[in-house]
Amino acid sequence: MFGALLDEEGGRFSIRPANRALGVQRYLPNTNVLETRFDTPDGAFRVIDFAPRFVLYERSFRPTKLVRIVEPISGTPRIRVLCDPVLGWSKQRPRRELGSNHLSFEGFDAELRLTTDASLSYLDDEPFALTSRKHFVLAWGAPVEEPLEPLCERFLRDTVRYWQTWVKQCDIPMTHQEAVIRSALTLKLHCYEDTGAIVAALTTSIPEGPGSGRTWDYRYCWLRDAYYTLGAFRLLGHFEEREQFIQFLLNVASAAPDLDLAPLYRVDGKTDLVEEQLAHWSGYRAEKPVRVGNAAALHKQHDVFGEMVLALTPLFLDARFREQVTPPVLDLVTRLAERAIAVAGQPDAGIWELRSEWRPQTFSSLMCWAAADRMSRIAGIHRPVEHEHFAAAATRIQAEILARAVDSERGCLVADYGGTEVDAALLQAITLQLPMSTELRHATVDAVRADLTQDGWLKRYRTDDGFGVPRMAFTLCSFWLVEALARLGRDDEARAVLHQIGKLDSPLGLLAEDVDPRSGEMWGNFPQAYSHVGLIHAAFATAPRWLEYGT
Repeated sequence: MFGALLDEEGGRFSIRPANRALGVQRYLPNTNVLETRFDTPDGAFRVIDFAPRFVLYERSFRPTKLVRIVEPISGTPRIRVLCDPVLGWSKQRPRRELGSNHLSFEGFDAELRLTTDASLSYLDDEPFALTSRKHFVLAWGAPVEEPLEPLCERFLRDTVRYWQTWVKQCDIPMTHQEAVIRSALTLKLHCYEDTGAIVAALTTSIPEGPGSGRTWDYRYCWLRDAYYTLGAFRLLGHFEEREQFIQFLLNVASAAPDLDLAPLYRVDGKTDLVEEQLAHWSGYRAEKPVRVGNAAALHKQHDVFGEMVLALTPLFLDARFREQVTPPVLDLVTRLAERAIAVAGQPDAGIWELRSEWRPQTFSSLMCWAAADRMSRIAGIHRPVEHEHFAAAATRIQAEILARAVDSERGCLVADYGGTEVDAALLQAITLQLPMSTELRHATVDAVRADLTQDGWLKRYRTDDGFGVPRMAFTLCSFWLVEALARLGRDDEARAVLHQIGKLDSPLGLLAEDVDPRSGEMWGNFPQAYSHVGLIHAAFATAPRWLEYGT
C-alpha cells in the first residue's frame, strides 16, 4: 500500500497542497501522532496522522486502521488527495468500488476500504478547496461502520492520552530526555504485540549508501536485536515488552527441540525468509536491488545463544519476575547456555552477517562467554549443583578469547581469532565486563576509535565483507563507543562523542541504520530499532544521577 518509497509505481496515500509544496513535520508532544503543516499562498492547513491505540475493556485496542485528519488553519488552501494502493509486489492495481462514503479496493487478502467525509470525486489527485475539517480512515479488515467524525475525534483523543500516559511511565535520564522519549516511542512501534516479536526496522531495501548494493529487508525479528531492545526497555522501566518477547522465544524454542536457532524470524515465528530480488522495482533513489526476505536466516550466528541467555537472565535475578521462573523457562535458559558453550570458538557469520569466508568471530565467543557466566549466576540461585560447571565453562571461554583474539603488538582485542583487524562489536567486551586487564580494556577501545572513526562517526569494520569495504558509519556503533567510554570512567570523552552524534539533522528525532560520515546524511532502513536502542543506552550511561541535582 505504501511501496512508492521504493518505486514511483508503488502504492501511496498522499495528502498535500495543490502546488506540491513541502510541509514541516513534528510529533504531538510525547506521542506517536504525527502532524504535518503546510503553508501555501492560498492558506495553511495541517494533516494529523496516527494509528489508533488505547486501552478498551481492559485490553489493548489497536485496530489495523490509519486515521488522517485534515484541518484548515488559515485562508482557503487547495489540497490534493490520492489513495492509490497496489496489490503487493506485483504493482497491479486493485479493482475499485465506490460506496456512498467510501472507496473499496478489491483483491487483497482482507478488505481494504477508505472511508471519508470528503468528496469521493476528489480522491484521484484532483485539487479542491479545503473549507472544513475532513477525516479519512484507511481500514484493513473490519471497515468503519459508525459516524466518522466523532469516531476519529475520539480515536485521536484516546490515542494521544494513551501515548502520553505510556511516556509518563518511562524512566528517563537527567539529560537527553527528548531524544530518549522519542527513541522509546519508536521502539514501542517495533513491537508486534500479537506474538511478542520485535522487528529490526519497518522498511526494506533502503540502501546503506549510494551504489553499495547493500539493500536488505529488515522487517523481521532478529534475536540479537530483540535482546538489545529488551535492555533498553529495562532502562526505561517497562516490563510488558520483555514478558511478551519471552513468550515469543518460548514459541520459537519449542519449534526447534535441538535449539538450532535461526538468527531471525518472521513476526509469527516462522523462518521461511527466502531472499528474492525484485528486478521490476526501481529501488529507493533508483538504488537496486529491492529485496524481499533475508538470506541471513540461513546463517550460523553463534552469538544468538548468548543474547538469549542475557535476555532471560533478569527473570531469575529480579524478584518482580518471580512467578515467571517456571521449570520450562529454567530448562530453556540452561539448554541455551549449554549450546553457547558447545559452539564457542567455531567459525560463523557473526554479528555483521558476513557473506565472505567465515572465521571464529571474537564477538560470538564473547556472547558465548556471557551465556556461561550469567548461567553460573542463575544456577547459583536455582540449580546450585550446576554452578561450578557453568563457571568453569565461562573461565575456559574467557581464556580462549584472551589467548586467540588479542593482538600481541597493539595489546588489544581483535575481530576474529588470529586476526589483526578490529571491529566495533569488540566494544561490547567492555560493556559486558569480560574479565581482562585494565590496559587491555583501554587499548581495545582506543584501537577501535583509531581504526574505525571517520569525521566523528564509527564504522563497523574496515574489511571486505563480500560487498567491498563499507563506506558508511553504522549509527549504533557510535553509541556503543559512548557506553564503553562511560564504563571505563572516561566520562568527558563519552559525553563529547554523544554531543557529536546529537548534531545529526533529524527533524523528527528518528534514526536510520547508517550515516554518511562526510555529509551527515542518513542511509539504510528507517527508523532502525538498533540505532534508537543505542541512543537510550548511551544517554543513560552518560547522564548524571537525579540525586546530583537535588531531586
